[in-house]
Amino acid sequence: MARRGLRVCSTPGCPEYTEGGKCAGCKGDAERRRGTSTQRGYGTAHRRRFRAAVLDRDPVCTVCGQAPSRHADHHPLSRRELEEQGLDPNDPRHGRGLCGPCHSAETAAHQPGGWNAR
Repeated sequence: MARRGLRVCSTPGCPEYTEGGKCAGCKGDAERRRGTSTQRGYGTAHRRRFRAAVLDRDPVCTVCGQAPSRHADHHPLSRRELEEQGLDPNDPRHGRGLCGPCHSAETAAHQPGGWNAR
């Protein structure tokens, strides 16, 4: 139930009130479970081999074709799917360059539940 514009935290069972979404405690817990970018596989090899090569190859967003690419996106398979198939997720052939808004839209469309969906 909302109280003075506040809502109950979206984490099941959490009684804390927030302006929307998760409360600060639940956000912190989710970030700790998520791990650092290096722990998730986005370390030096990713930055040097994958990201740099994809952005060099695709300087303009491959979706909208208008904005500069800022994100190296795994496509058509996700990083997780590439690893499950025994493929190198840092091979630039498995990526495309996207601008910020297109990267957010593509992630929302193709990863329901966001980064934490398993």
